[in-house]
Amino acid sequence: MVRRWFSRWRDVRLRNKLLLSFVLTVFIPVTMVGVFLTHRFRQMELRDAIEQTALNMERIEKRTEEVLKVAGDLSFRLLFDERLARVVNTRYETVYDVVRTYREYFNFDEFLQFNPEISSIRIYMDNPTLINNWEFIRPNAAVTQSVWYRAAVEAKGRIGWFSVDDEPKSPDSRLSLVRRVDFPGYRSYGVLVVDIDTDRLSDILHQEPFETMLVEDGGHLVASNRENEAFSLIGGVPRYQALAALGPGAHEVKLDGRAYRVLVNAITPMSSFNRLHVVSLFAVSDIVRDANRISMLGLAAMLASLGVAVVLIFGFSYALSRRLLALSKQISKVALGNLEPGPALAGNDELGQISRQFNSMLDSLRELMEEVRVTNLQKSRLELRQNEMKLRMMASQIHPHFLFNALESIRMKAHVKGEAEIAHVVKTLGRLMRKKLEIGASEIPLCDEIEMVRCYLEIQNFRYESRLRFEILVDPSCENVPIPPLVIQPLVENAVVHGLEKKEGGGTVRVRAVCEDGRLCAEVADDGVGIAADKLEALRRSLDVEEGEEPEDADARRRIGLRNVHQRLRLLYGESSGLAIDSRPGEGTKVRFSIPLDKRGQRHVQRLDRR
Repeated sequence: MVRRWFSRWRDVRLRNKLLLSFVLTVFIPVTMVGVFLTHRFRQMELRDAIEQTALNMERIEKRTEEVLKVAGDLSFRLLFDERLARVVNTRYETVYDVVRTYREYFNFDEFLQFNPEISSIRIYMDNPTLINNWEFIRPNAAVTQSVWYRAAVEAKGRIGWFSVDDEPKSPDSRLSLVRRVDFPGYRSYGVLVVDIDTDRLSDILHQEPFETMLVEDGGHLVASNRENEAFSLIGGVPRYQALAALGPGAHEVKLDGRAYRVLVNAITPMSSFNRLHVVSLFAVSDIVRDANRISMLGLAAMLASLGVAVVLIFGFSYALSRRLLALSKQISKVALGNLEPGPALAGNDELGQISRQFNSMLDSLRELMEEVRVTNLQKSRLELRQNEMKLRMMASQIHPHFLFNALESIRMKAHVKGEAEIAHVVKTLGRLMRKKLEIGASEIPLCDEIEMVRCYLEIQNFRYESRLRFEILVDPSCENVPIPPLVIQPLVENAVVHGLEKKEGGGTVRVRAVCEDGRLCAEVADDGVGIAADKLEALRRSLDVEEGEEPEDADARRRIGLRNVHQRLRLLYGESSGLAIDSRPGEGTKVRFSIPLDKRGQRHVQRLDRR
């Protein structure tokens, strides 16, 4: 029976389903809402008030911490003030010496001038030669036995926040930073007191609609937006002390027969060993009054909407079915192979979003097809270049045995005649040429490329003698990483020819290769003549010139090897793997690149290890 009804329901047109659904789901929920509305609105309004109060308290905490941070930063600066250390630790012989030193030390005045959040600064120091001037003070017995002084001494550098009761210059100040300042060079310490201008804290609290207080950990009131009410008594205790003692969190209390909600948050400034408490208090009845009024208005609106709902149901279902039909036609066009996006449905509802996302999918599909076409084109270009390189290599391999036998004969003759250096250079040249002629694969181990670099540099070192020095640093874990052939040796050749030949006295070429973060990073650096800024910019532009085009700059046209390496790396590994060139005239040039160590590369490493 149930299955038959579900089967018949699936055969009903969508517009008729919507009509029946609206009729069945509007009247019953409206009746339930009418009963439930008053209670829900009351709870929602109360919750919103608590959330808003919590947000207000977070804002108060943030702004209060900003004010306290000024004092904290100032104390850190004074903690390492060498002039302050000398002033308070010097044993003065005359009053004149003390007064002159006080006049020459004006850091306190500068801090007060540029930090209006601070009302006064003073330091207590047990130095019998000091004169009390409300900035440098010798502590008496009452001060040394006070709670704040002993807490600062025991904290050994951590910050405390207290209502300091000596208050020599600011009798209205209710909050002070206290901190022990150690002077290791003198094996002594003092206690720094920085008074906060609590008017600024009061200004922060006066922006809040509910009664809000700021209380320090010792139970003293720091600031309040309703000071007279804050000092009213609860069980013989001031209101601010009783409420702060409830602890952080939300609480319910009764005052004068009325229910109140209390929110208490704790503020622990940076590097502090005690806290401040933000206390906010509001009456539940004030919030519920508005909630009851809103619930009645909502109930009236619900009843009025019932009369309009029947009229609108048909219109809504008709508009919705029309939009679904338009989306269905668009999908049918795509099924026939037409990938051009049609006009998106108006509106920001689900149908509008589906229509826009469908059009976006079509755009992405066409872009993907274009990317596949471009990728295939780049692949064809890369294969063409590799074939050209193979043809050139094959052409260069004509009669290689004759060339190697001739070089070996020259080397042996030089060796017999005692020319060991010439024999070594000829042998190195033969090794270099053999390495280049043996290149046939699309990738070779990094160690083979480095071997060609080493041979080239040794030959050039023979040519330039002491004018050329070189260093090669290769991470052993990278030696078998597969790389395209002839990507480092052209960079070294460029450094020697363009960087060091024109420099009187020669220079050093450094080759470095390491594996970092899943990539092989290679760098060739020289301390040669460098490249001027305009020439460097032209060279960088020439790297991206397409094959068959000529760079604008003459120097850039001569550096065809760099462009060849740059474009090969980008074709093989992507845009991020091209050459990066940095240079300064007179300081030298650095050329670097990095290629990924993907799974394909790791398999090549294993294969090369087995060889």
